[in-house]
Order: sequence, then C-alpha cells, then structure tokens
Amino acid sequence: MITIRQARAGDEIGMQECNLTNLPENYQMKYYLYHFATWPALSFVAENQEGRVVGYVLAKMNDDNDAKLPLDGHITSLSVLRSYRRLGLAERLMSQAQRAMVELYGSKKVSLHVRVSNKAAFSLYKKTLKFDVDRTEEKYYADGEDAYEMKKNLEGLYPTEMDSLDF
Repeated sequence: MITIRQARAGDEIGMQECNLTNLPENYQMKYYLYHFATWPALSFVAENQEGRVVGYVLAKMNDDNDAKLPLDGHITSLSVLRSYRRLGLAERLMSQAQRAMVELYGSKKVSLHVRVSNKAAFSLYKKTLKFDVDRTEEKYYADGEDAYEMKKNLEGLYPTEMDSLDF
C-alpha cells in the first residue's frame, strides 16, 4: 500500500534519492528544507509500506516582489521511482499540492517547467494533468536544454468553504 502525506523535515533524504535516481537536475538539501520552512503545507511524499519515500512533489508559491495576490503556485519538482510508476502516484501527488495551493493561498493558477526532450513527463502534464504550454524558455536548464513553461487554471477545481458561504 502506498500512502500520500505531507512532506516534513526528515523526508529530504528520500526525496533526494528519488531526485538523483530520476532527474538530471538535482537540489542541495538546503533547497528541500527551504521549501519545508517557507511553504510547509505544499509538498507531499508517496511512501511505501516500509516507510520509504518512493515519490514526491516539491511545490511553492510564486512570491516574487512583483507578484500579485492571489499568488500563483509553482511545482518545483515531481519524481516517482520507476518501479512505482503507472500507479497514479504522480497524479495524486500533484492533486494534493494543487489543492493545498487553492485552499491555503487561494491560488488560481499553477505553473511548472519541463524539459522539451522529456516526452513522458510532457504527456503526463498535458494529457493527464491538463496543463497547457504557455511558452518555451530557451536554455532554461543548466545543460542548455530548453524548457516548456506549462500552466494550469485551478479555478473551480477545488472548491473551498468560502465558495459555498451565503452572505
């Protein structure tokens, strides 16, 4: 059985293992801890019955100086170990992160970047998760590869209590 739960300090080792195993761009431990400290409710892990992290989503809010309220969400990283793929874990992790963005921050949109060459991830984001390509960012990655910036409208997907209050 796989459990999806909110990420917490102590999960960064397992998250980094997933990251190092699957992705060419890797993060230092302090980057995971920064997300936990700044946006503690937005990142989630998939954990197997032995307590091993087998997937994660690392998420944040775009709070740049020129950001307008409500803040847009951003998926920093998503990874699921190969032996746990095709079980719907990526979709469940993304759904949890998006729901938290809406419920806690009133987010209306979420964005992410994906390598132009990563056809499997692009298909997941486009077909399954219903993201749209907003633009292509040239040489986005450290190795010079371009990225698609993809966005998704969250309005109406996760109704909040405030949506149903009568005044």
